[in-house]
Amino acid sequence: MQAVFTKNGSETPEPVKAKVSGAIPDWLQGTLVRNGPGLFNIGDTAYNHWFDGMALLHNFTFKDGDVYYRSKFLQSETFKRNTGANRIVVSEFGTMVYPDPCKNIFSKAFTYFSNAIPDFTDNNLVNIIRYGEDYYAASEVNYINKIDPHTLETVGRTNYRNHIALNLATAHPHYDEEGNTYNMGTAIIGFGRPKYMIFKVPADASDEDKKKPAMSKVEKVCSIPFRSSLYPSYFHSFGMTENYIVFVEQAFKLDIFKLATAYFRGVNWGSCLKYDKDDMTYFNLINRKTGKAVSTKFYGDPFVVFHHINAFEEDGHVVFDLITYKDSNLYDMFYIENMRQDTDKFVENNKIFSPPVCQRFVLPITVDKDTPVGTNLVTLKDTSAKAVIEKDGSVFCSPDTLFVGLELPQINYKFNTKKYRYFYGSRVEWSPHPNKIAKVDIVTRTHQEWRDEECYPSEPVFVASPDAVEEDDGVLLSSVVSLNPAKSPFMLVLNAKTMEEIARASVDASIHMDLHGYFIPQKDSN
Repeated sequence: MQAVFTKNGSETPEPVKAKVSGAIPDWLQGTLVRNGPGLFNIGDTAYNHWFDGMALLHNFTFKDGDVYYRSKFLQSETFKRNTGANRIVVSEFGTMVYPDPCKNIFSKAFTYFSNAIPDFTDNNLVNIIRYGEDYYAASEVNYINKIDPHTLETVGRTNYRNHIALNLATAHPHYDEEGNTYNMGTAIIGFGRPKYMIFKVPADASDEDKKKPAMSKVEKVCSIPFRSSLYPSYFHSFGMTENYIVFVEQAFKLDIFKLATAYFRGVNWGSCLKYDKDDMTYFNLINRKTGKAVSTKFYGDPFVVFHHINAFEEDGHVVFDLITYKDSNLYDMFYIENMRQDTDKFVENNKIFSPPVCQRFVLPITVDKDTPVGTNLVTLKDTSAKAVIEKDGSVFCSPDTLFVGLELPQINYKFNTKKYRYFYGSRVEWSPHPNKIAKVDIVTRTHQEWRDEECYPSEPVFVASPDAVEEDDGVLLSSVVSLNPAKSPFMLVLNAKTMEEIARASVDASIHMDLHGYFIPQKDSN
C-alpha cells in the first residue's frame, strides 16, 4: 500500500508524451485536470493523514490521438511556508502543528490565540472547480487557488470570506446548462447566526482584465439555519434538480466547541467530527428560484454521506441518489499509519469497514396533511424507496438500495438534474482502496467492471461522444497506478457503453493517486 498511496510524489513540469496502445478516439480533444495529495514528508516532519498531503496537480491533454502528461505542486501559501521552512508549519485536517519551542512567550500566546478560530490552510487538494471561465484548486476551506489548467501554474489565491459570509465551502459544486456554478458552504463564526449557505457564481463572472476574481460576482441563493448551533452537519457535497437544492443534514457533525479549542487541547481538526448514531438524518428541499425551503419535515435513519450521485424530479417527487455509510470509520482508515501496513495486513484489519452503499431516496414535493398516517407517499413504480407520513405530518423516508461497493461516483454530466440510468465509479470491495472501475445500470440493477492485476484506477470521468444521443455513448477516463514498479502508470480510456478498453497511454513519469478531476473540452480551452 505504502508504495502507491503514501510516497512523496514528484513533479513533471514539462509535458511528457505518453506511449499509446490501442486508439484514442479522434474526437477526444481536451484536458483532464486532476488533484490530490502528493507530498507527505517535508524535511524531518510527516503528516498523520492522507488527506493532509500537499496538493499535487496533474493533467492529461488529448490532442489528435496523442496524450501528454504533466504535474506540478500547487503553489499555495501553505506549500511555500512548509517548503521554505523545510518542515510542516501549517496545521491540516489530521495534523496539528505547534510553534517552535524556541519562540518567545508573546509569540506563543499570539499563535494560540490565532488558532482558537481557525483560519484554515489553503492546501487545496480535493478537486478542480470552475467559476465563470476560471479554474480553481479547492478543498473545503475558505481559500481557493486559481490555476491555469493547461500549464498547472498557480495564478493566485481567493478568500471566499472576502465575497460571501462563509468559513467553509464544498469542493463539489454543480453546473447548470447555462454555465452557472452553484455551491454550498457554512458560516460558523463571525457572520451572525450560524447557517448553511447556497450560492451561485454566474457563467459570465470572469473578469476580462483579470483584475477581479470570479467570486466577486457571487449571488446568495438562500441560507438554512443550523438545527443545532454547536453541532452543524458536515457535508462534502449536495444534490440539485431542475428546481430544487437537496441538502442532507446528516448525523455526522462538526463540534464547534472542540473546533475552537482543538489547538489548546492538542488534538487535530479531524477529531472534531463526530458521528451521532442516535440522531436522525434530515432532508432539506430548497427551491432554487425562490430560496425558500419546502415546509415538510423529511427525515430518516442516521448514516454518513460524502458523495451525491445525481438528483432529478419525476411526477411530483424529488429523487436523489447518495453513497452512504453506516458509520464514520472511513476517515480513520486514511491515517498514514494505517495505510502503511502491507496489503494483506491492511485488508485483515479493515474487514469490518462499513462499505459504501448507493441508495435512492424519494421525497414527495407536496404533502396533503389529510393523508392517513402510515401512507407511503411514493407513487413511482421503479423504486422501493418509501416516504411514510407520520402523526405530526412529518415524513419518514427509507431508501432503495441500488448497489453496494462503489465510491467516487460519476455520471454523464449532461444528465445532471435529469432522470438518468447509469453511474460509474471506483469499485470498492475488500478495502477502501479502489481496484476496479464499475458501471451500474439502475434499471436492470446490474453492473459491469474493468480491472487489471495490481492496478489502482482513479475516479472515472465520463466524456460524451459528439452528438451523442444515448446516455452511455462516450468514454471513461481514469488515471491508473500500479503496485508493480515494473508497470508504468497510464491513462485508461474505456468504452463507457461496453466497459471495454479502447486505449491506454503509458507515461514514463511518477503519477500519484488522486481524488477528483475535471475535463475541459478543447473548444473551452483556447
